[in-house]
Amino acid sequence: MPLARAKVNLWLNVVGRRADGYHLLDSLVAFTDLADEIQVAPASGLSLEIVGPAATSLEGDPDNLVLKAARLLAGRAGVAPCAAIRLTKRIPVAAGLGGGSADAAATLLALVDLWRVAMPQEELFDLAAALGADVPMCLVGRPALASGIGERLAPVPALPACAILLVNPGVALATPAVFGARQGSFSAAQPIGDGWLDLGSLAADIGRRGNDLTAAAISLQPEIASVLNQLQRSDGVARVAMSGSGATCFGLYETLEQAQRAGSLLPASWWRYAGRLERISIG
Repeated sequence: MPLARAKVNLWLNVVGRRADGYHLLDSLVAFTDLADEIQVAPASGLSLEIVGPAATSLEGDPDNLVLKAARLLAGRAGVAPCAAIRLTKRIPVAAGLGGGSADAAATLLALVDLWRVAMPQEELFDLAAALGADVPMCLVGRPALASGIGERLAPVPALPACAILLVNPGVALATPAVFGARQGSFSAAQPIGDGWLDLGSLAADIGRRGNDLTAAAISLQPEIASVLNQLQRSDGVARVAMSGSGATCFGLYETLEQAQRAGSLLPASWWRYAGRLERISIG
């Protein structure tokens, strides 16, 4: 059963823009132990059942990325799109955590097995990219340096062991709107170097690069600034930033206990999750 892990952009720099309007990125991508689950079973047609704590946010969406992924794979493989798909939804929607992309990636992997599709890895990644720039990285599900529009992935040194607290103030942000609100010049991509000996060195690297979409996201949803400020004041926090295009923010801590304690002190109306990062890169 493939897991659809929540994606976190530990840093995100906008380094240019293509002629077709897509922005070029330089981003350190990691994945947490927060995950949606995809289950598939043989069926006479194609159906999707959505359950779980974040299921209601997808109500009224009859053709989300899970169904698009299933139909695209079936068409490419030349098989009938027949499967009963069950999505257990835990990752908040439109939160900068790549939940929809992760669900699509997990669906591809599950249906490749169910339908016994023999497809070269390169072709599967091309198919994933057709669903969205974040889907290939979610197909890998491990730390990587993402460039291009997010579809080009390079290995990175192992991340230091640490805990992460994810926090969303209960607001959604559409990625195109955030990019549209971004102002200023483009950043320059910076080399990673030899890696990170500890959380402090990773936190310093994240701080130097930052997230170029933070100011734009705050201009659309000012409560993001409140989240960042409260996380910054929490005991033991090594680095605070916004993930992706928002509105979810994160704090990095040495221990899970520190992250859980910081989460317990936040406003009850805010969504939060304390967990760990996947450490090993795509290799």
